[in-house]
Amino acid sequence: MKTILIVDDSNVDRRLVGGLLQRQANFNLVYAINGKDALERLELDIPDAVLTDLHMPEMNGLELVEAVKSSYPLVPVVLMTAQGSEELAVEALKRGAASYVTKRRLNEDLLNTIEQVIAVATVDQGQSRLRNRVVRSETSFVLPNETALVQALVQQIREMLKSMRYFGENDRLRIGIALEEALLNALYHGNLEVSSTLRDSDQGLYEQTAKQRMKESPYKERQLFVDVNLTPNKATFVIRDQGPGFNPGAVPDPTDPAFLERPSGRGMLLMRSFMDEVGYNETGNQVTMVKRIAMQPDEPDGAT
Repeated sequence: MKTILIVDDSNVDRRLVGGLLQRQANFNLVYAINGKDALERLELDIPDAVLTDLHMPEMNGLELVEAVKSSYPLVPVVLMTAQGSEELAVEALKRGAASYVTKRRLNEDLLNTIEQVIAVATVDQGQSRLRNRVVRSETSFVLPNETALVQALVQQIREMLKSMRYFGENDRLRIGIALEEALLNALYHGNLEVSSTLRDSDQGLYEQTAKQRMKESPYKERQLFVDVNLTPNKATFVIRDQGPGFNPGAVPDPTDPAFLERPSGRGMLLMRSFMDEVGYNETGNQVTMVKRIAMQPDEPDGAT
């Protein structure tokens, strides 16, 4: 059973969040009233993920993100954001948070966000632990419109980065989340042409439309094309879909704090926060993401 540490100075909000998670999934929940209390609990038992509010006394969410990243780099931190905390949330994402969920959409987004972060952070211990001295790797993938294969590909890329000793685990986790968001954007908005505005207005209809189009032409024949180029200097990821594309110049800046409350901008915000460069081609059906590489020392066996 996965353990989630919920950090919020409001008893009402703590119980609300805990109730949502208990009702929707089987988690072991631990609670803390602020960042300082959370660190004390982390010393006793390390959870699978931390879910934290931003505005708290003694140690706020941004300070907690930095402390967890420093002392517990394998533990992902998910932010709970409210109106008025947008700038702090964007800064926390830049400093190491794995993802975020807005408080007004907890019921719709909380479980998926927690499960996504834990899935990306969890490494299959049965996989081969490569420790060779590869200094360059070019790999291409072609995927059908299947979310399970998207998740499998993200895990494989993270293992590639690990085997080549690129990045620390926290960066690999964040790269994995950025890749998954880009792939899902390409799948849903690109190949299936399901509008992000539909998700804003009706989550259920959004999911129903996507499921239906996976069975219909021309959507079901479309594929995702992924190129991964790893060199000693940088990691480059190119994702292309076969949809009609969009006008990248017409999209608002997703790093603008005012953009944080829009569910449709979530993926692009995480991509731009976690990667060093993000750019689209003119037709908008191909995204290129770059993460510059700093070599890391070997990690001990058992590190994820």
